[in-house]
Amino acid sequence: MKPSIFGIFLYAISLAAGAAVVGEPVEYRYAGTLMKGYLAYDDAVMEKRPGILVVHEWWGHNEYARNRAKQLAGMGFTALAVDMYGDGKLANHPKDAGKFAGEVKKNMAVATERFKAAMALLQNHKSVAAEDISAIGYFFWWRNRPGDGSPWAGPRSGRKFSWQLAGGKTG
Repeated sequence: MKPSIFGIFLYAISLAAGAAVVGEPVEYRYAGTLMKGYLAYDDAVMEKRPGILVVHEWWGHNEYARNRAKQLAGMGFTALAVDMYGDGKLANHPKDAGKFAGEVKKNMAVATERFKAAMALLQNHKSVAAEDISAIGYFFWWRNRPGDGSPWAGPRSGRKFSWQLAGGKTG
């Protein structure tokens, strides 16, 4: 019996319907500060996959960062939009954004630990291959990259989009 084109089309649609990007608010803590992130992944994929931390712009954890996490989840990753300021702080004016970013700049040790707390949350998620974690970010990220020997240097050659965390490699 020959399958019909219509039957094949219906089968393909049913497979696509099984794929669903799930996005959910998550909370984690560092030193008593509540951090409000957003985790996105495709729940139809059963095998573990790479995790990506999405570090927000200087405005704070906003819809843009969450949308990037959802986009990455649709590409086969599990992505966590992190909260570097704590309590989901969000600036509505450049003056406030500068103040929030300045607080991070003053204490990179705290920023690094907040980043590590987000990374631990991502690594422990059921969908993530814990040894395969990277990060992406925007202006705030490049200027405040925790763990890099010179956090204020900005992007360098070979560090266009991600920083491979497990081995400290860039890509």
